[in-house]
Amino acid sequence: MRNTLAPLATTLTVQSLVSMAVVTVPVLAPAAAPETGVPASYAGIFIALVYGAGMTASLVSGPLVQRFGAIRVSQACLVACALGLACIASGSLPLFIVSALLLGAGYGPVTPASSHILAKSTPPERMALIFSLKQTGVPIGGALAGALIPTLVLWSGWRMSALLVAVACMITVIFTQPFRKALDSDRDPAKPLVVASLAGPLRYTLGNRDLRRLALCSFFFAALQLSLVSFLVTHLTLNTGLTLVHAGLMLMAAQVGGAVARVIWGALSDRWGRPTSVLGFMAIAMGAAAVAAGCFTAQWPLALIALVSVAFGGTAIGWNGVYLAQVARLAPPGKAGDATGGALAFTYAGVLFGPPIFTLLVGWGTGYGVAYMLVAIPSVVCGLWLLGHARSAAEHKEKELGPMEND
Repeated sequence: MRNTLAPLATTLTVQSLVSMAVVTVPVLAPAAAPETGVPASYAGIFIALVYGAGMTASLVSGPLVQRFGAIRVSQACLVACALGLACIASGSLPLFIVSALLLGAGYGPVTPASSHILAKSTPPERMALIFSLKQTGVPIGGALAGALIPTLVLWSGWRMSALLVAVACMITVIFTQPFRKALDSDRDPAKPLVVASLAGPLRYTLGNRDLRRLALCSFFFAALQLSLVSFLVTHLTLNTGLTLVHAGLMLMAAQVGGAVARVIWGALSDRWGRPTSVLGFMAIAMGAAAVAAGCFTAQWPLALIALVSVAFGGTAIGWNGVYLAQVARLAPPGKAGDATGGALAFTYAGVLFGPPIFTLLVGWGTGYGVAYMLVAIPSVVCGLWLLGHARSAAEHKEKELGPMEND
């Protein structure tokens, strides 16, 4: 199935709704806090539980996709997210924990499932662009939650707002059903779901040197990305004197920069044909942008802060599409879901541990500015590592092709 429009539209829609479901909870938190007695600041713990569950779920996604099909797994993810939001609407603290686990179970397998679909429906020369377009579903979902949920809360209350997003997830389940026959045609109902097969994703990732390199780098990229999203507003308000509104606009600029840059980086990677080099340059650029952000002071003009924020978002948020496309390329035939699940375990680990490490750095007295500079170092090292590998691979290829060209 070479037509990529239907698979792209389907996976983008699912990705957007699942991302919106996850972001809905921290957006609702301030409105729910007075009634539930749970401080809004606890949303950080909730998100950590979500990504912890998502990391585990991504590992089991490969065998599930092979047995039930990527669309069916995507539908199950949407149902899990809907149930998780219903638990939030209950207002019960124990069910909040269940909600985080359900949302994580819904979030984790979505990317491996969509990678499985897109890997078989996308021409190789367009893979990075298509994967990057699909990954814009993450910031789109976050933007939808930020734009719609506050209005829904004013209109119907926080409980009904959670339920309305749950209904949207269930409507998307119905929307995806007509595509199931075509997109799940390669499923194997006899695929065993045993412990050995569930370890497959990590086995593929750790057993392939190139996949292992990308996965390890993604840990540090994701850690820096979440440090940007989690602490930029606080850094700006404390250290530059910006109001909360202006600091929020800088974060929005970073998010928009990331969404647009994902498409640009994907197109560049396809055109140049060197995705590892593109990731290497992005890693160095995101490190440089983090250092620049760490230097923010009250003397910086607002326009320059905005420019650095866009550059920070364009690199630290914009890398995912090129990364996932390259993981799918390196995967054995029909194993894109397994390889993506294994690689994402490292990525989610970066999401899970990055913000707490940043918090520890700040708590040890470094300050937000120095903390940004410190978390930039691993990304720059990874960038140099990727560029060095890409150069060595290119030189090796030239040596192999040399005699053929002389002939």
